[in-house]
Amino acid sequence: MANKIDRVPVREQDPKVRATNFDEVCYGYNEQEAMLEASRCLNCRKPGCMLACPVSVKIPAFVEKVAAGDFEGAGKIIAMDSSLPAICGRVCSQESQCEGSCILGVKGQPVAIGKLERFVADWSTENGISYSEREAPNGKKVAVVGSGPAGLACASDLAKWGYDVTIFESLHKPGGVLQYGIPEFRLPKDKVVGVEIAKLKELGIKIETNVIIGRTITIEQLMQEEGFSAVFVGSGAGLPKFMNIPGESLNGVFSANEFLTRNNLMKAYSQESDTPIYAGHKAVVVGGGNVAMDAARTALRLGAEVTVVYRRTEKELPARAEEVHHAKEEGIIFKMLTNPVEILGDEKGWVRAIRCQEMELGEPDASGRRSPVAKEGALLDIETDVVIMSLGTSPNPLIAGTTPGLEVDRRGCIVATAEGETSKEYVYAGGDAVTGAATVILAMGAGRKAAKAIDEKLKG
Repeated sequence: MANKIDRVPVREQDPKVRATNFDEVCYGYNEQEAMLEASRCLNCRKPGCMLACPVSVKIPAFVEKVAAGDFEGAGKIIAMDSSLPAICGRVCSQESQCEGSCILGVKGQPVAIGKLERFVADWSTENGISYSEREAPNGKKVAVVGSGPAGLACASDLAKWGYDVTIFESLHKPGGVLQYGIPEFRLPKDKVVGVEIAKLKELGIKIETNVIIGRTITIEQLMQEEGFSAVFVGSGAGLPKFMNIPGESLNGVFSANEFLTRNNLMKAYSQESDTPIYAGHKAVVVGGGNVAMDAARTALRLGAEVTVVYRRTEKELPARAEEVHHAKEEGIIFKMLTNPVEILGDEKGWVRAIRCQEMELGEPDASGRRSPVAKEGALLDIETDVVIMSLGTSPNPLIAGTTPGLEVDRRGCIVATAEGETSKEYVYAGGDAVTGAATVILAMGAGRKAAKAIDEKLKG
């Protein structure tokens, strides 16, 4: 029976080798491996995997096509709901979404849905197959602020429905967090991000880079002077948070955002780069999410001995299990139940150590996780040259501050309905700009919902 077949393992670079380079860690499936893995699917009558997908990809249908060797058919099915399959297949949190709801995972291992989606997307690219279909132009213009996953998903759907869509991106390359946040070894920029964006341009989407909405031009000007009928704000959450502990202003303290942006977008890892970054001999990353894992694994590849400190236990780590597993394989040290209280410097103003409070778990907090409490008198100094703070991010206040009538909450996030409608008519928002830092696929889901709402609004 199909469910008796073991999950097909994915080939990867050897940990000792990949820890020294920025090449992609996972090689993905070949045709035979993909078909064998797809054959494990039970094709459930009530597929939990599809219900758990934020963009509602018709998972059993595309997996069935893969099992039959019809890879182009599988690609057509995925393209109905996802505009970035090669990206989603690599970075989505499948274990807590589609694969987490696979019935085979109850007593064994779920179908590798993410790896199959990646295979189909890569196969389509390698074989020059495009699934871009567009309705006749309807004469209406929509502006999209931000070229991250929310903006790209929204723009893609609107373009398919005949809208004249222009994306405005503040940086010099499109892609948002896909370009500046996720490292090359997890998401290759030219091979994957650039290719996916090129496919969206085939739909007629225009992308204007180096445009800062709120500085270069405002949302009101886009609508009143440039003739845009609606605006979608998918500007993400790029404002880093710090702990506000002594020593955070020392040389050698970075936000994970700065550290990753300089490495991913500005190629600081390359010897030819004009924007090098100092990773030190020893680096400490504070935090336990996916961004913390990305920063830790990047610092390792830049030559540092890396320690991740997190105030809860490994069970509470919010990062993907796959990323934690890869980090451990590569030699990154994890110190759980450890919370920084001070960064210590030398006489020249550079980091020399981070002082941490040892913790233990107390009662559950509002999220249901047990709150860490300090062990009295238990302090630990960790020698380090670099400290990378990965404590989450919040939206930049620039857009809301220059758009009269656009309501934000106490965190600075734009207030919007589930369909993306904001307090300002014809202005929609979604993704991290609304929720705060979350996942790529959730941002894409928000972008698609907003596109549908914009379409309904503009059609009367």
